[in-house]
Amino acid sequence: MSLLGKEACTHFSPLWKLHFNLSTKGGTWRKLISVVGNSEEAIANQLIFLKGKAKMYILPIEQIIAFILKHSISLLLCFLFTIFVVKWRNSTSNPSQNLPPSPPKLPIIGNLHQLGSIPQRSLKSLAQKYGSPMLLHLGSKPVLIISSPDAAEEVMKTHDLIFANRPKAGFAGRLLYNFKDITFAPYGEYWRQIRSICVLQLLSHKRVQSFRSIREEEIALMLETIRESCASSSVIHINKILATLTNNIVSRVAIGKRYSGEESGSRFQELFVEFTMLLGVFNVGDYIPWLAWINNVNGLEAKVKKVAKDFDEYLEKLLEEGVKKQDKRGNNNGGDEKQQENLVDVLLEIQGTDATSFALERDSLKAIIMDMFVGGTDTTSSLLEWAISELLRNTNAMQQLQKEVRQFLGSKSCIQEDDLENLHYLKAVIKEALRLHPPVPLLVPRESSKAVKLMGYDVAAGTQVIINAWAIGRDPKLWEAAEEFQPERFLNSSLDIKGQNFEYIPFGSGRRSCPGSAFAMVTAELALANLMCNFDFQLAGGARPEDLDMTEAHGIVTPRKVPLLLVASLPN
Repeated sequence: MSLLGKEACTHFSPLWKLHFNLSTKGGTWRKLISVVGNSEEAIANQLIFLKGKAKMYILPIEQIIAFILKHSISLLLCFLFTIFVVKWRNSTSNPSQNLPPSPPKLPIIGNLHQLGSIPQRSLKSLAQKYGSPMLLHLGSKPVLIISSPDAAEEVMKTHDLIFANRPKAGFAGRLLYNFKDITFAPYGEYWRQIRSICVLQLLSHKRVQSFRSIREEEIALMLETIRESCASSSVIHINKILATLTNNIVSRVAIGKRYSGEESGSRFQELFVEFTMLLGVFNVGDYIPWLAWINNVNGLEAKVKKVAKDFDEYLEKLLEEGVKKQDKRGNNNGGDEKQQENLVDVLLEIQGTDATSFALERDSLKAIIMDMFVGGTDTTSSLLEWAISELLRNTNAMQQLQKEVRQFLGSKSCIQEDDLENLHYLKAVIKEALRLHPPVPLLVPRESSKAVKLMGYDVAAGTQVIINAWAIGRDPKLWEAAEEFQPERFLNSSLDIKGQNFEYIPFGSGRRSCPGSAFAMVTAELALANLMCNFDFQLAGGARPEDLDMTEAHGIVTPRKVPLLLVASLPN
């Protein structure tokens, strides 16, 4: 038997409880009659215990179980709501700490409702009111929002070591072999060594230059595709053309294969779209852990499992092909194939050496390969689409760029990589596009490894940090005519993409900056130069450039929400 407060179950009368007991515990009923009396009412009265002014009923355990099962969800929600309200009230103020400014929050969800459909815009608006740094609570997680260069410098330079860690995003861990990649790996010896491999072996200046022929060949194929559309004045989906370009370049560089037009390539592209979507999708379990079960209802959990499994099978096949190629090369004593090495070949060679102080496992190789695709495809194609969009809306900039590249072309058939250093306005156009449209507008989150003072404010250990590079690039205090596309501002400027100037950080800065920025820049510059050199572009359907929708899509990488449809023609 158990005790239950009367107020908690007033709809259970003593008489009803005895009838319930009679139907399930006949022997108990007869014993009670012999002890207490002959009437049900007398028995019921005897089952009321008085202790002071509180009345308590003795309830059979079956009734308690039935009550709990019937009302379990309501009881659980009430219990959790009470806990969150108490924690929320306790955390709203702490007189011993100087916390960053923070907008009011709601119980349970905190400030999640204020992120909006385009978070970088919503966070910029909040920062204009509350400043930078600004403290939000996304569910149960404290999140520091950085929207100014001085605060960004403290995070990525002054206290770079403290903020070098990454929060453990559930989906990223599942998709990237428990954070064995470079981008999401926690800060530590493993991360230091695989980043060193990436910087010195995979994406070094020498290695990037060695893939020059691949870039030039793929850009030539892209130009031919567009020329075919010129004859019929057909509409081209420039986003698809640019995605094919960057995907083919990265595919050939990373795994030695060009997949566009092949059945296996089509399947890979489908998988990759799902993969990047899942990396950027909001996972409620990351911020409100006890609601993680929702992912089983909305299908996200099943989707993550399937995509992770399918990609693992695909990458395993690639590595097996690489091992066979390596064995064949060894049997042939190297030969000329050494010059055709791709990144899988390099990783397999490193795996067979003592380049790291730990065994470089198969899963690590797969995770690093995935980083190459994630970091080198959508980011670059999105940047190019935004640059073309801005040029269409600013005809003077378009004409000046076309004049520069066409004059430099002369009798050559296309712009080559050796020419890029002399195309100053081209470089200014790419830099200005990066200012307004950084490929990852909210830099990959960091996390504080211990408590620290930042700009005079107390930041607790385990606080997530999000740097709004998009907002910094559009700050009118830093940039004249901040919302306007003006490449000229970079012509006589010392600002570069290396992250040393914190008002301009499209690729981040410090230990966790993007190691593939040089690879991305040469691809973007070469592609845009050849597009502007070989074609004139107009919006499809006679649309006016000033009416072009410049809204961003939601995700880690933010391409245009409305794809850019163009009609290309050959220059006169």
